[in-house]
Formats: sequence, structure tokens, C-alpha cells
Amino acid sequence: MDVEIITIGDELLIGQVVDTNSAWMGKELNNLGFEVARKITIGDDRDELLSAFSTALSRVDVVLVTGGIGPTKDDITKKTLCEFFETELVFNEDVLSRIEVLFAGRNIKINELTRDQAFVPRDCEVIENTTGTAPITWFERNGKILVSMPGVPFEMKTAMTRDILPRLKARFSKDIHIVHRTFSVKNYPESALALHIEAWENALPDFIRLAYLPSPGVVRLRLTARHSDLTLIETALEKAEQSLLPLLGDSIFSSSDAPISEVLGKLLKKNDLTLAVAESCTGGNIAHHITSISGSSAYFLGGVVSYSNEMKRAVLGVSKDSLEQFGAVSREVALEMVNGIAKLADADVAIATTGIAGPDGGTLEKPVGTVWIAVKMRDEVRVELFRLGKVREANIQRASNEAMLLAAEMIELKFR
Repeated sequence: MDVEIITIGDELLIGQVVDTNSAWMGKELNNLGFEVARKITIGDDRDELLSAFSTALSRVDVVLVTGGIGPTKDDITKKTLCEFFETELVFNEDVLSRIEVLFAGRNIKINELTRDQAFVPRDCEVIENTTGTAPITWFERNGKILVSMPGVPFEMKTAMTRDILPRLKARFSKDIHIVHRTFSVKNYPESALALHIEAWENALPDFIRLAYLPSPGVVRLRLTARHSDLTLIETALEKAEQSLLPLLGDSIFSSSDAPISEVLGKLLKKNDLTLAVAESCTGGNIAHHITSISGSSAYFLGGVVSYSNEMKRAVLGVSKDSLEQFGAVSREVALEMVNGIAKLADADVAIATTGIAGPDGGTLEKPVGTVWIAVKMRDEVRVELFRLGKVREANIQRASNEAMLLAAEMIELKFR
């Protein structure tokens, strides 16, 4: 069953707001066996909306729309849906009652614009929005479905989880199973990895598709199997995994789609270890990724962003002599930083980064992309030099990933 997702809003087109709705929806739909054939984003424009609705319903069975149903004049989706389905807006007392209850709980007075949210298209099914004021509308025409939902992510997710996905699953029973299996690989650029596993990839059954998903320092291999026989899928995926493991060995650091920070966190928690970080060139990015994982307070003690030499000296105890003789971007300073944060936080594991993220600041001896990473686990310390690229954002993320990978590798070697 094919689905098309349409996200609406001028703010999405100009980059003022990032569309996270379609990514979340695509993942949830795929987990239920629905194929997302297309995702598009359009502005708050009547002609564009009418064209998008018509084109989408001509090629798929289900169209899911988010955005443009708020109370202000720029929100034209509801009126345009009326025009498309040749119906009109009518006042719905049930919607108004739900808004009144919602606002009473928030101690907010209903104004004229909010009250107008209770106007809904006549020829549709209205689905309760339990977290907001904009009603969710379900249209059907010639056996095809269009659902309009709010663009606010938590409102959309609640509606999808509570009502839309269960209805679609019940309506379109699926004979095709879709199963994903992901392997996260380090130490290989995408092209080198593709060449290394070419024979393995060519031997995959025709109902299994391989995708390469590169990110700085890591390539995820995602196997997607589609077949009516679930047992056949599971057997084939297991065979594919068992033949891939000898090819890549320790370069596979995770057999899941979990981010590096989650993999590291699980290792820390499993082995009852604590972590602290001292960041210069990564600017707190490692701490951000670590703390984005729920439950990270069980092992993460904290971090220091020691961007200046003064902070390196005052907080981490880096010596003035090392800074003057070797420079802030050096093996010696990285080593003193990691020792300093380990002592300061009394951490079992410590990470330190110092480098030149760019685009400015490089020299012939230390060009942009030069990064030193130090990891300390109790009495063991590793300090490594990385020569990254010239793009600041990529360098920060690559250095963060390499630092977390190095820490995970040290823990695995110690406790395997």
C-alpha cells in the first residue's frame, strides 16, 4: 500500500522550520508495512495545494497531510480542502466543546480565532485532536483516503499513534512484510566499504535491498527485506548477517540503528562505568549527543567546554609550558586535558578533544581538520591524531563520532 506525505507551510520551504514530521511518519508507516512513495513540501498557496492533492490521489491510495490548519489567515489548508472535495465549512459543536475543555485546563480564554477552529468541512469524518485545537479531518473519495493533521509535531504524533495508524492498519491488511536490519560500520569510507562487500551484496536475494547511509566517520548498512513469508525473511537476513560478520569483523560496532552515543552509553552502563568529557574543538557536541539519550544520568557525570587556553589551564590544569611549547592542538595538551577532566570529575572514562575545526585557524604544520583525541579509562590512555576535512560542521561531528567510537572500543577490549 503506497502512501504520500504532504507537509505544508512557507516556513518549511524557507528553512525557518525543519520538517521532522515526514521523517517520523515515514518510519512509523514503514514499520507497519506501508510503502512511502513520495514526500513533498509545499507553501501556503491555494493553487499549489489543489495541484498537490489531485496529483497525490491519482497515484497513491493514502495521502497524509500536515500543516496549514491553524487559526490565522495564512492557514488555508482547511478551506482549500473544502474546495477540492467540493464541500463547505460547517460549525461543529463537538469540536468547540473539546476546545473549551482543553482551554479550561490551561486557564486560557477562547477568542474568536480559536472558536473558528470549530468550523470543519461538511463531507469528512472529524477525528478528535486531544492535544490541540485544530481538528483532524479524514476524507474518502473513490476508495482513496486523505487525512489532514496539524503541523505541530506532538499533535501530529498523538493523532497518528492514537487514531490514524490503527485505522490504516485495520483498513489495509497487509500480505507483505517489511523487515529492516542495520549494521553500523567504522573505519571505512562509503566507496571503500561498497567495494569490500561487493560480492556479498551481489549474493543477496532479490527481495532484500541494501542501502548505504553515510555520516561523518560511520556508514550504516541497512538491509530491507520485503516478502509475504516472514520466516523466509528472517532466515535470509540471519544468513546475510552471518556472512557479513567475517568480512567486517570489529569494524561493525553495532548491529542496530542506534546512534554511537547510545552504543557507548550501553557499554558504560553494562560495565558500571562513569564518563566525563573535556571538549575544545567539538564545543560541547559530545556532551550533547551523550545527554540526548534517555537514562544517560546513570553514567554521564558532566563536561567542560574549554575553548580558550585560559580555561584549559584554570579548569583542567593544562600547563602553561605545554600550551606555549606544543600549542593547544597537540598530543601533549590533549593528554593533559583528559587527565584533568578525569581527575576533576572522578570519572572511570574520560574523553578530550582539541583541534582546528575551521574554516580559519589552520597552518602548514597544523592545517584545518587537525584534531587530537584522548580517551582515558582508569589507568589506560590512548591519544590519536586525526586529519579531517575543511568543513567545520563535518569536522565537529566527525571528531565527536571518532571520540565516542574510541571510548567504546577501549571499553569493549577491556571487558570482552
